[in-house]
Amino acid sequence: MIELKNIQKSYQTGYTKLEVLKGIDLHIEKGEFVSIMGSSGSGKSTLLNILGILDEYDTGEYRLDGTFINKQLTQKQAAIYRNQFIGFVFQSFNLLNFKTALENVALPLYYQKIDRKQRQKVAMEYLDRVGLRDWADHLPNQLSGGQQQRVAIARSMVARPKIILADEPTGALDSKTSFEVMKLFKEVNDEGITVLVVTHENDISKMTKRIIRLNDGIIGENILLENASTGAS
Repeated sequence: MIELKNIQKSYQTGYTKLEVLKGIDLHIEKGEFVSIMGSSGSGKSTLLNILGILDEYDTGEYRLDGTFINKQLTQKQAAIYRNQFIGFVFQSFNLLNFKTALENVALPLYYQKIDRKQRQKVAMEYLDRVGLRDWADHLPNQLSGGQQQRVAIARSMVARPKIILADEPTGALDSKTSFEVMKLFKEVNDEGITVLVVTHENDISKMTKRIIRLNDGIIGENILLENASTGAS
């Protein structure tokens, strides 16, 4: 599903060149549930942005579901690939405050040019799956943090992506709600969708099936978990 070969990325700040990724080799199979961990500055956010086709890499090779992701895509090409392959979930939810939960979930289908009636039907089905059918007409500021994240997860799923990339999805949530959100990701993963979660929380990473630790722009550890935790004991 994801294949990276010697991915390198640096940023120029004045006269200083900052090397962020220093040769990442990574293979993630279809249907895996993976967490990426690392301290601040380790490169995990940069790696996620490259995987999400939100940022270019300098050198190396990136293939997503067998498709070569050119490092110099136009914005339009990048948007097409994102819409085709990827669902996103963010720590800050990234919901549109002036749209209802239903409208937020339906948004990816709008970009796929699906008609309004069908968009609403499918979006309601996904809201129902995350337990929020009765909240469909509520605006984000009328929802709790956990409810907003469930809306975001429904939105990430609605277009049936190949992979869901989640950037610190539990970072703004309490422990109980965090475990509920991770159980939702497990359910998504059980349907065969590849899920990749960036987190700094050990208990969250242990709910995935593989932990990749970044250290100063390289992979320090790649740990396969035989019995991933499914919740608090």
